[in-house]
Amino acid sequence: MHYDQSWMGYGIVGGLEAGAISAVAGFLLYALFNWIGNRNDWGHGLRTGWSSLMALLLTASGDLWDMVYFNYGRVESIQFLKVKLAEVHDFDGLGTRIFFEFLGVAAGVFLSRLLLRRKHDEKDTQG
Repeated sequence: MHYDQSWMGYGIVGGLEAGAISAVAGFLLYALFNWIGNRNDWGHGLRTGWSSLMALLLTASGDLWDMVYFNYGRVESIQFLKVKLAEVHDFDGLGTRIFFEFLGVAAGVFLSRLLLRRKHDEKDTQG
């Protein structure tokens, strides 16, 4: 899903901003799936997998689609290519943004799991 990236920086700065957005999404989605998982007796793998997948779909899918399209899509004319390139914010930093989006999701899910693990593990040892 493309979100408005016009306010983002270029290059590494834009990558760090995209990674921060992805980290927040991963953190919140793991907290949501942890809450759902506690009620349905899910394991940690299921919670981690779903939260990572959903965070990547929400934050990185638009950039991933652009990268796949520009690498494998058939461009019929130079004018059409120019129009498609104009729609992408910071085409030169596309790979950097995708890399940091993946890192951000991993970091957000990991931090959320560390913070929410103690409550779940204490409940398991008492029961």
